[in-house]
Parts: sequence; C-alpha cells; structure tokens
Amino acid sequence: MLKMDAARSVLVLVDYQGRLMPAIHGAPAVVEAALVLADAARALGVRVVGTEQNPDGLGRNDEAVRRRCDVTLSKMHFDACSDGLAELLTEGRAPGDQPAVVMAGCEAHVCLMQTALGLLERGFRTWVVETACGSRRAADKLAAMQRLREAGATVVSDEMVLFEWVRHCRHPQFKAVLNLVKRRGS
Repeated sequence: MLKMDAARSVLVLVDYQGRLMPAIHGAPAVVEAALVLADAARALGVRVVGTEQNPDGLGRNDEAVRRRCDVTLSKMHFDACSDGLAELLTEGRAPGDQPAVVMAGCEAHVCLMQTALGLLERGFRTWVVETACGSRRAADKLAAMQRLREAGATVVSDEMVLFEWVRHCRHPQFKAVLNLVKRRGS
C-alpha cells in the first residue's frame, strides 16, 4: 500500500498533553495540524485514537485534541504498544486485518518515535505526519523523522494525508477537507 486510504486508516494522536505542550517547539502549529487531521478523519469516518503518557503527571491531552478522539489510551510506557495500542487498533476487525496507521504527536523523539517503531515491529503500515509532530528541540524532531524513515515509516505532511484520503475533487467530503486546509493557512 503506497497511498493512504481513509477506508483502511486509523489516526493515532500521541501525547498532546497540557503540561508538555508549552515546552514543545512550535506547539501552536503542531496542535493546529493535529486538529486538522482529526477533523478530516472524523469527516471521512476514520477512527481517531489518542494516547496520554502518565496523565497524572503530565495532565490530559489538550482539550480540543481529546474531544476529537474516539478513545484515549492512558499509558506508562513510551511505546504505547506496550500498553495495548496494537490490540486497540485491531479491535473489532477480522483476524489479520490491520489498519494502516497515520500518526502524529509529541515528543517526536520519545513517545511518538517509540510507538511508531512498536507499530512497525508488529507489521503495521505506518505514516508519520511530520507537520503535526513536535519536540522541545527542533533537532530532536529532525533526528526522529530521519530514524523513522530509515526504520520503514513514511514521513508525510498533514496536507498529503488529507488529499490522499479524499483522492479527488468529486469526493463528497472534498469541500469540507479543503476548508480545513484553508482554515489552517500557510
């Protein structure tokens, strides 16, 4: 599968937490990209799964992110797969029917990266949305994206996801998705 397909995808939003986000480089743009992804996912019937790292210590996800998630997994491991994410993603599917995972989150070089690596180890086709990922330092995010590419994840932008999910301008949700792109601006 070279192209993302909304019908086979699940969106995973990793750790956009209240106590973490103020320290993230470019946090407002990172959160806005995550919200655009989540709004498009909901318009297209794509399940949205959130994760929260040690929510008692780092707080809950940004409320706007949390509201858009169908389910949120609390976790203690940096790799959410160690706390049941892989099982959650295949819940209700036929055996062997793994969804393609489109994911983004914070910190890119810790929880996001380790979760993506965990999904890759378990055979999930994984796309990482760089524009919706963040770390405290830009260099850490850059290193994470490079490592993920080398490990087999495909690194994409939020607009790449949106337009691949709708595929054409006659899609019933094309205008809604286009409005999300315009809302975000440049």
